[in-house]
Amino acid sequence: MEKYLSLSGNHSSNKRSLEGLSAFRSLEELILDNNLLGNDLMLPGLPRLHTLTLNKNQILNLCHITDLEFLLDHLAEVAPALEYLSLLGNMACPNELVSLDKDEEDYKRYRCFVLHKLPNLKFLDARKVTRQEREEALVRGAFMKVVKPKASGDSVDASPECHYTPLPSASRELTSHQGVLGKCRYLYYGKNSEGNRFIRDDQL
Repeated sequence: MEKYLSLSGNHSSNKRSLEGLSAFRSLEELILDNNLLGNDLMLPGLPRLHTLTLNKNQILNLCHITDLEFLLDHLAEVAPALEYLSLLGNMACPNELVSLDKDEEDYKRYRCFVLHKLPNLKFLDARKVTRQEREEALVRGAFMKVVKPKASGDSVDASPECHYTPLPSASRELTSHQGVLGKCRYLYYGKNSEGNRFIRDDQL
């Protein structure tokens, strides 16, 4: 009964290469580093799997609905006992090793979102999950999802041009506008004027 399996360095992106894992339902550790696995990674049900490493693959975070979210939802379903997960070396795991445009704040948001999706994790990317991170993921994790804007070439229905007017909708036509004209007499006593504090009685 196999509990540990490493398929690192196969440089395979073929889903069929992972279909054989269904015969290893007792797996507890699975290493899939240095392959060409992407966001469409599909694993069979592995109820005892507690360690999974997917370092240096092609897991991205590009679409309007994050591809990372799809993967995390899949892992939550097929590996409910997962406690150790590593995604280092993938674009979905933002850090300066992958892109110079990323910083520590990007990585913190990523961790917060992953822990929101997989709350049972004890280690993420070789770093222990802290109590503070777990609490923050519970409160803010759902809002840490990274969503990319649609490209300019995407077909978007152009919204009709709308001109601003301060008038209510029923009064926008000049012919139907009704107004009120009147007079108002106002007396200013200066009681609440701040400037009066600097004027003496003999200067009035």
